[in-house]
Amino acid sequence: MSRLSERRDFAVEVCEEAGVIAQNYFADRDSLIVDQKGAQDWVSEADKNVETFIRQRIEEAWPKDGVFGEEHGAVTGESGFDWVIDPIDGTTNFVNGIPAWTIVLAGVTEGKTTIGVIRDPNVDETFVATRGEGAILNGSRMRVASGVALRDGTVAVGYSNRIETRHVLPVIADLVEHGAMFHRNASGALSLAYVAAGRLLGYVEEHMNAWDCLAGQLLVSEAGGVIEDQNADVMIRDGGRVIVGTPDVFETLLEIAESAWTA
Repeated sequence: MSRLSERRDFAVEVCEEAGVIAQNYFADRDSLIVDQKGAQDWVSEADKNVETFIRQRIEEAWPKDGVFGEEHGAVTGESGFDWVIDPIDGTTNFVNGIPAWTIVLAGVTEGKTTIGVIRDPNVDETFVATRGEGAILNGSRMRVASGVALRDGTVAVGYSNRIETRHVLPVIADLVEHGAMFHRNASGALSLAYVAAGRLLGYVEEHMNAWDCLAGQLLVSEAGGVIEDQNADVMIRDGGRVIVGTPDVFETLLEIAESAWTA
């Protein structure tokens, strides 16, 4: 077994373990300590403690690897391999009792995302991608939707307080003009996983942080979808826009997004 395969299997195991911990917090939400980082931007003790657990597991198994996470500081590694963690993507859903949140873990080396795992413990689904080896859902091969036009499908649209509000509505309006349905579940990672699984045709968001999107972008790419060519290290440092889609709709989504975001 290669080191990459070992890390992938480790990532799946850790995400599933972390999912159990998160579910315990989710079942006891009334006692959660929740803080506000910004407008519509929440963090709970569950986020912090789940990330701490994942970091500890990485430290035990891969002590020379780097670690970047949403809730705690960066750890510089020596191996050339970095882990990128979102302990609970969809915290707003989580604290409000909506079962649409995930555990996200990506692996990056030489500016490329090489491993992506998104675990949804609410419905017992684990989405996994390894660069060059395809994407799987609960052990079965995933493929993006094929032969489905925008007018016959659904596209997810992300939004955060890091972008201008006026850039969001034109995207939705243009999608509707094309006959598409639009979707937002407040978990960008889960939406990206749904694109990879053929449930959505695409996903667009003007700015995402690396922990929210790297794993999902790899899932889409390895499932036969189209993503923009981005340097993962730059995304870790700065974040950036995310546009993904099936081969049938990607170029149209790119035009829609760029038209709205440069207006």
